[in-house]
Amino acid sequence: MRILVTGASGFIGGRFAAYALERGLQVVCCGRQTAAMQWLVERGAECFAGDLLDVDVALQASAGCDAIVHCAGAVGTWGSYQHFHDANVRVTEHVIAAAQQRRIPRLVHLSSPSIYFDGRDHRDIREDFRPPRFFDHYGATKYLADQKVFAAGRQGLEVIALRPRLVIGAGDTSVFPRLLRAHQSGRLRIIGRGENRVDLTPVENVNQAMMLALQAPASALGRAYNISNGQPVAFWATFNALLGTLGMPPLTRHMPYALAYGLASVAELKAHLTPGRPEPALFRLGMAVMARDFNLDISAARDYLGYVPEVSTAEGVGRFADWWQAGMPALADYLPAVDAHGS
Repeated sequence: MRILVTGASGFIGGRFAAYALERGLQVVCCGRQTAAMQWLVERGAECFAGDLLDVDVALQASAGCDAIVHCAGAVGTWGSYQHFHDANVRVTEHVIAAAQQRRIPRLVHLSSPSIYFDGRDHRDIREDFRPPRFFDHYGATKYLADQKVFAAGRQGLEVIALRPRLVIGAGDTSVFPRLLRAHQSGRLRIIGRGENRVDLTPVENVNQAMMLALQAPASALGRAYNISNGQPVAFWATFNALLGTLGMPPLTRHMPYALAYGLASVAELKAHLTPGRPEPALFRLGMAVMARDFNLDISAARDYLGYVPEVSTAEGVGRFADWWQAGMPALADYLPAVDAHGS
């Protein structure tokens, strides 16, 4: 099978491209940062550099492919609605158009459980849950992108959307690294009582889910699937365990949620009023994510995709710790190498 992986210069897209190569698939990587994909080229991938806001880039990159795994998009919390709409909705429209014009049968779309988040506690969230309002531009535009994908599915494209929660592992620069740097600087506090339970998902399990989606039967098509380990963990206890593994002092100081949220609101307001609108150090979304229960029901993925997480949360945290202690090296130097045929 020959597949196109968009967003291959990012964490999840890059890790999946490497995983697919290991399993003998022919992989075409598409991303805006050529240098960030060079390690995949050295492992046998083809590299196509370009911006998918140009529909011709999607058409050219997808030539000869049997499926597309669409991981490209804007992440984060800071930026205009137009920025997120372009990167998450328009780019998805272009990928769909390329699949349809090239008659590529299957599209696996990387969605996000951020579409469920509204700043409140939620447990065992199912795929049909919709909050009264979206918390940020990211969640709103990922939801719109999903609707574009499902509409294409009704027109005959084989589609599956995956919604993995808080993906961790070697190569992640978002979930744990930001918290660790804040802790090292002395700025980090446990938000609220510190008892909230969340899902963490080792990147290896996301790779597994994507491969299952590529191979899924017709009965599994046309819907979204929550992806996590299905075993919520106490977020701050898990983080303190990571600190212990890394030889760092535990985090013990708390900040009331209302105060943390208020400080983040002020920080965001100041940033909005500052020329250039620089990214603030605190976000309301971040305060809510670190204080609320938020976990997923993954029974649909188990039932329809045959998804059974292979890497435990503790093992996933441990693998991240190993990478951090190694100095966060480039994945080309850290992950075991394979040849172009996956042997």
